[in-house]
Amino acid sequence: MTPKIDIIPSSGNVFADLGLANSDEMMVKAELLRQIAEIITQQQMTDLEAAKLLAIDLPQFSDLIKGKLTAFSTELLFQCLNTLGCDVEIVIKPKPQSRIVIYHDPL
Repeated sequence: MTPKIDIIPSSGNVFADLGLANSDEMMVKAELLRQIAEIITQQQMTDLEAAKLLAIDLPQFSDLIKGKLTAFSTELLFQCLNTLGCDVEIVIKPKPQSRIVIYHDPL
């Protein structure tokens, strides 16, 4: 007999699904890091070339490519993307109803 496996749909944010603090910020940083890594790969830069261009040392570059989210501020990741020739646009939009939490003041 095959055991039953419960499947829980993702919220779209793996960090939130894991119950991690600052999950929204971590999701943003993960996407920024993904974009940076993709551009570096597309431009076929060596690690040293990319590190020099981004004005970071090789150990920091290694952390960046490995996706160490806590090692970098969002601002620094924006600057890296700007250096790589990208504009960063922040979009503000309403949350879907399914994610709205209503706060009730107990007083």
